[in-house]
Amino acid sequence: MKTAWWKECVVYQIYPRSFADSNGDGIGDLRGIIGKLDYLKTLGVDVIWLSPVYKSPNDDNGYDISDYQDIMTEFGTLADWDELVVGMHARGLRLVMDLVVNHSSDEHPWFVESRKSKDNPYRDYYIWRPGKDGGTPNNWKSFFTGSAWKHDPATDEYFLHLFSTKQPDLNWENPRVRREVFDMMHWWLKRGVDGFRMDVINMLSKVPGLPDAEPVDGKRHVQGSEHFICGPRLTEFLGEMKRDVLSQYDILTVGETPMVSPDDAVALTDEKDGALNMVFQFEHMDVDRVGERLTDRPNGLRDLKQVMTRWQKGLEGRAWNSNYLSNHDQPRQVSRYGDDGAYRVVSAKLLATFNHLLQGTPYVYQGEEIGMTNVAFDTIADYRDIAALNMYRVQTQELGQDPQVVLGWLHAKSRDNARTPMQWSAGPQAGFSTAEPWIKINPNYTTVNVEQALADPDSVFCYYQKLIQLRKANPIFVYGTYDLILPEHDEIYAFTRTLDGERLLVVLNFTAKTPEFAAPTDLVYASAELVIGNYPAEAGDVNRFTLRPYEARVYRLTA
Repeated sequence: MKTAWWKECVVYQIYPRSFADSNGDGIGDLRGIIGKLDYLKTLGVDVIWLSPVYKSPNDDNGYDISDYQDIMTEFGTLADWDELVVGMHARGLRLVMDLVVNHSSDEHPWFVESRKSKDNPYRDYYIWRPGKDGGTPNNWKSFFTGSAWKHDPATDEYFLHLFSTKQPDLNWENPRVRREVFDMMHWWLKRGVDGFRMDVINMLSKVPGLPDAEPVDGKRHVQGSEHFICGPRLTEFLGEMKRDVLSQYDILTVGETPMVSPDDAVALTDEKDGALNMVFQFEHMDVDRVGERLTDRPNGLRDLKQVMTRWQKGLEGRAWNSNYLSNHDQPRQVSRYGDDGAYRVVSAKLLATFNHLLQGTPYVYQGEEIGMTNVAFDTIADYRDIAALNMYRVQTQELGQDPQVVLGWLHAKSRDNARTPMQWSAGPQAGFSTAEPWIKINPNYTTVNVEQALADPDSVFCYYQKLIQLRKANPIFVYGTYDLILPEHDEIYAFTRTLDGERLLVVLNFTAKTPEFAAPTDLVYASAELVIGNYPAEAGDVNRFTLRPYEARVYRLTA
């Protein structure tokens, strides 16, 4: 397998609205990020991925873009962005920007023109269709509930929006649209950006004719997804992007690709022919998901092992994994997979060990490195996420569900769990802002914050530092092959990493119980050196030992 800097790096995702507010308006901004660059350098990460900072009406917190070549006023100016890039590059940090080109905002000048008339030159920049049988053009559903079509009275036609009604889908069948996007990408790359995270990039190609869809059970698919996930021209479109743009720069590219298989991912990221470096897959995010809810499921750990192993082995030697347990669209990982109460610190370290010891590039989401948790807002009025608000409305008003039950689902699932402001200190507004923030602070900021973490040598932050340093110093952390052991164990997730005769053993107790680890007979070893663990080391038999609650151990084995 080829070596590459983007395989060896650690990526840190910033959600700018919630990271650091420099001007006291309650909203995070670019200058706030500039002020925290030394913190990020101290953590040891290599790449910063910014969620969208472009001009936007903010219907979907910046993922509805009205100008791809300017900065949202709330976040600052292009001059601020230029200063941020200079500051990052001076510290050896790279910048990855979000590329959101499946759709734009309905306030983008292209769409403003497109909706004026059927013969407008920009009409074909979007997907317009007449109604059918007195209704929508087809039965596709939006990811944000309801129909994926909105009627526009000006021309008596419907436009497609797979997400919010204010996020009309761009028509990638139109070569002018592709040219506009590629020109915009060149503009940012020449300005200094070091790569792109590509939002829902596997939805660009829709099946010709936009046929009706079969009904689905609501667990993993939105109705119509078979007609727009990895559509017939996707690899062609991305191949053109690679030829015209990506191949001309040494950058990191990662595609957000819901509902893909390992084979789909290889088609997009194959080391020889693929257009992208890696993709975000979501199969492991569905292990604990049932419809609108996240729920405990019997044998959930075994399911997680199966999914992760399928991706680790499926891409081995062919493509590259991106590894994450949380981001701006997912709940906080320590609340979801660990214990955000008594075992918050050790379980946060366990999850970090897991994410950084898999083969692939690890992604760290802001606040994860101090063990930030989910928040339980008392009322729907405190939520800001459009997906949460829509789901609450549908469940309570249309389906008659108990509002308290739906709030319980949001406490576990809402994207706002990851969007509460970064907790910098125990001071007013958690040190995030001098004003009331755009969304409430998690009340536990007085005990869970950066200031506390930096002062404690046993903190989650310091553990992340050590993991990142070990990854930089040990190629086996990056390039070693992965092999699962104890696949049927309901409490322990254990695997090995092997490279050039060197072997690591990773043993993870995903419970508050105290299970015994016993090495399989084909893995018995003469000695083992503890490389890192989230508890003080214990002497004893290295082939058989009892794990403490949420304990993680990584050993270097000697046969």
